[in-house]
Order: sequence, then structure tokens, then C-alpha cells
Amino acid sequence: MTRAVGELFDLTGRTALVTGGSRGLGLQIAHALGEAGAKIMITARKADELERAVAQLQDAGIDARWIAADCAQEAQLRTLADETLAGMGDIDILVNNAGASYGSPAEDHPVEAWDKVMNLNVRGYFILSQHIGKRCMIPRKRGRIINVSSIASLGGNPPELRMIAYNTSKAAVNNFTRALAAEWGQHGINVNALCPGFFPSKLTRATLEAHGQMLAAHTPLGRLGDDEDLKGAVVLFASDAGKHITGQCLAIDGGSSVVRGG
Repeated sequence: MTRAVGELFDLTGRTALVTGGSRGLGLQIAHALGEAGAKIMITARKADELERAVAQLQDAGIDARWIAADCAQEAQLRTLADETLAGMGDIDILVNNAGASYGSPAEDHPVEAWDKVMNLNVRGYFILSQHIGKRCMIPRKRGRIINVSSIASLGGNPPELRMIAYNTSKAAVNNFTRALAAEWGQHGINVNALCPGFFPSKLTRATLEAHGQMLAAHTPLGRLGDDEDLKGAVVLFASDAGKHITGQCLAIDGGSSVVRGG
């Protein structure tokens, strides 16, 4: 018997771990998964921001908790996974969202800044996915991994944005998504990526203050992303509604990647 659409999108009884979940896109994703019925664990580096985010989630009726961790540090990632599994049981949905950026002309880009971006945006995704996959998803023959990439992964930026390390890291996230989907499909694990366009956040604040009107004007829908625009896609990837989707990188950008040739 086939299920109704509402049942396919229902996440009741499932547990999600969202990195970078204390604000911005990560918090929007946590709200979406929680509103669909999942229990939520969020993580970020700053306890005070996590406390505020969890209070907001709980005020919305969501079962939410937090653990502070630096997702660029292998030992902290492993502790995060272990404590989440011990406190909440098996993780059904892993959202790799924690990220960093750095603006600099390529010829002057500090190597230390390049390493910081790569360690968080790529290496951290791999380590946490490996640990969660090995500990609970592969043995249970099911799981959803959602990597937050960017439309910056789909091509170059306007020259004034100068984010070569960020663009490179997000392109790596896309192929990490495809490669892991191909390898872990046999274990019943779906791996997909979201590629957001520009959304207001702490990470994008300086860029949008300088170029926000230009970026919106060059988007077919004529606007930036808002506090709802990731919700439907993340629940699709996390739920049984998306059970036959894997290895995909979905642009959520108002059409700007079409104009950019991505």
C-alpha cells in the first residue's frame, strides 16, 4: 500500500544531527527537520549561541539539544558523535553544515586561511560522515547524509568576491557527496547536497552589505534567500519522500546559477 504525501515527509521518530546549527542556514535546517517531527541535536563552537538556538527550537515545540564542538577538530568531532549517540540513540540524519569562508585575492590568499577553510568545509564533513556512517548507519543499513554546499561550487564568482578557497572547498563537497553516495548506496544510505545561493547570515554579511543589491538583481527571481527557502529541500532529502534520490547537488538560489552558467 502506497503512503500519502504527508506520511512520506514525516520524520517522527527520527534523530538528526546538524552541525553549524546555532544560527543562519543551520538553524533554518534544524527548524525544518524538527517541524517535520525529528529530534534534533545541534552543534557549533559557542555555547551561548547554542543555548539561544535550542531555546528557540524548543519554543517551537521541537525536541532539541546541543553540544559545543569545533567541527574542524577531529577529536571534537568524534566526541560529538559519541555523545550524540549515547544521549539520543542512533542518528538517522546527518547534516554537515558548519563552514568558513575567507575573502582574499588568490595571489595574496594566506595558506593558513586556505587550510582553515578546507579543514572545516571538507575534512570535517568527511570525518563526521565516516564516524556516523561506521557507527550506526552502515550497521543499520539506512541513513541520510545532507551536505551543505553552495552555488559557489558550480563555477567562478564575480571577480570582486574573491573567495577561491571557499569555492574550491564547496566544489570538493559536491564530489565528496557523489562519491560517498555511490559507495554507500549499497548500505541503504542516501547522500545529497544542498547548494544555497546567497542568504542573509553572519557568514555572508560583509558580502551582502557590499554587493547584495547587485547579487539580487542578477538573480532571475530578483531576491536573496529567506528563512523558509531551504526547508522543503532539506525535508525532501531527509525523508522517505526522497528515498530514491542520492548523489545529487540541488541549487536553491532563485535561478542565479542558471545565469552564471553553473
